[in-house]
Amino acid sequence: MSDIEKTTNIKITDSAQGYLTELLAKQNTDGIGVRIFVEHPGTPRAECCMSYSQPDEHNPDDLKLDYETFTAYIDTPSIPYLEDAVIDYNKDRFGGQLTFRAPNSKVPKLGENASLEERINYVLSSEINPNLAAHGGNVQLVDLVHEEGVGITAVLKFGGGCQGCSAVDMTLKQGVEVSLKQQIPELTQVIDETDHTYTANAFYK
Repeated sequence: MSDIEKTTNIKITDSAQGYLTELLAKQNTDGIGVRIFVEHPGTPRAECCMSYSQPDEHNPDDLKLDYETFTAYIDTPSIPYLEDAVIDYNKDRFGGQLTFRAPNSKVPKLGENASLEERINYVLSSEINPNLAAHGGNVQLVDLVHEEGVGITAVLKFGGGCQGCSAVDMTLKQGVEVSLKQQIPELTQVIDETDHTYTANAFYK
């Protein structure tokens, strides 16, 4: 990746910049900065991290972002996972808290030529599964069926707390299907793999 291609829209708010400036000043080290990266990017275990970047530890391959009072170094492989990320600092009566919101850390932002399967998996991973996780559940794409006269059907498999749950049908029809169809209009219908109307089940041995 060339320097021209290395860009990010990561945002460090003014309050976060102020907090980081004070934090770095306490290190009494000229040229010290912060390094921002994602551990286990593109997986459910993705975690956004920030560390000190000592003057002799700066990685020349990192994307360098110069702020008024310090420099941030973005780990190059983490760049697509940090698209739309926001680092903020909120003061409270206990002092304050630095927050790191990165909606694309588990799944990188899709390119213009992403396939239908990639787009469905993106919506499932970035929006639907985080909500189902609160109930111990998850859902994944099993198959895409193209039928003449019917259109495109996404066959999904529910797991975790959603498996065998009496509310699966309601969750599927009211939540998952609505979300997918809103963002992927060419999708005709969404069914659970255990649905008997899914004729392709006959091919599963």
